[in-house]
Amino acid sequence: MNSSQNTAVRPFRSFRLNSLLFSVLAMLPLGGCASLDRPALSVKETSSPELLNAKQIDPAMRERILRAVGQDAQERALRDELKQHPDNVDAAIRLTNALVAQKRAHEALQVVDTVLVAAPGNLRALNAKGVILDLDGRHDAAQVLYRQALETEPGNEMVQHNLNLSLTL
Repeated sequence: MNSSQNTAVRPFRSFRLNSLLFSVLAMLPLGGCASLDRPALSVKETSSPELLNAKQIDPAMRERILRAVGQDAQERALRDELKQHPDNVDAAIRLTNALVAQKRAHEALQVVDTVLVAAPGNLRALNAKGVILDLDGRHDAAQVLYRQALETEPGNEMVQHNLNLSLTL
């Protein structure tokens, strides 16, 4: 080999040696993750109740999981109820409250709008939409709805209170 070929081969060998050394050093720590007597990955599925009762789960995390699973089921049930009975104001208010608590005001407005199509002028639905609009910072639109609700039932303290709050905001 002449010297020009030798200088070209030397960096290539050095690169291969460095790559091989890096690969071996990268695999050594990973070798402790698996052994022959226990597999690296578990193929057994754990049921949800077993996971929720597991002692390794932090109690606060367990509570958040239960709340999230329960909210999702409750939301689906309320949405199903509203599909069957679009004028069910009670279900709409409960779903709206859940959505607002989850900071999903846009979806809550859609629910209330659907109820208002089925039950136009409903005092509770108008009030709920007004509250959502107030929370969204759209006070003028909320006040229009409160006044519309008060035309239906002038002595309603809840709507009057919400109108007064909206005016101060």
